[in-house]
Amino acid sequence: MTALSPFAEWAMVGGMLRREGLAPSDELDAERALVERAKSGDRAAMGQLLRKHGQALYASVLLPRLGSEAAAKDALAETFAKVVERIDRFQWQNVGFYPWLRTVALRVAIDMLRARKRTVLWEADDLQRELDAAQTTTPLDQAVQERRDRDAAKARVEAALGKINERYARAIRMRVIEERPREEVAAELGVTPATFDVLLHRATAALKKALAKEDPAHEP
Repeated sequence: MTALSPFAEWAMVGGMLRREGLAPSDELDAERALVERAKSGDRAAMGQLLRKHGQALYASVLLPRLGSEAAAKDALAETFAKVVERIDRFQWQNVGFYPWLRTVALRVAIDMLRARKRTVLWEADDLQRELDAAQTTTPLDQAVQERRDRDAAKARVEAALGKINERYARAIRMRVIEERPREEVAAELGVTPATFDVLLHRATAALKKALAKEDPAHEP
């Protein structure tokens, strides 16, 4: 089976994340009990929490912002490690465990973006502003937050791609979003790999300008 692109995954993930069985208040009570067990060192309870929220963190938080399935998986593993290490610091609020997990995941994504050398669509400072803003607002229900994360990321990039040179947009879609091999994309565009590198650099610069115009507060 052909692997789904990140955008295809974002479109499908809503159906994969349906909540089943428990009413919201009962689910919160059950999750709180799991958290207390995890904080006391119960590995099984911790595993249940991470399995419950792992797909949402991957598909709604990490993949849209890091733009690479491999990077998102690495970030998810790092997030899990940090959660296990810091679970004793978590203080229960009546919004569940997910908002705290999301905050940890965003911090991991920020660190990864700052350390990366290759082309990226998102700047670490953008995520830092997002994280800072989240700290000053009431945490949202998990399903609502997931949907907002996916929709905002997809809409922002798609709108910006529609405003730049079509050849630039095509280069970004194939190389950065679909992660197709550099030589393959260059051949499809009818240029040498070296020329393609220049094209992609210009395309990414154009995309970042388009993204900044959508949100003037993020302009340098």
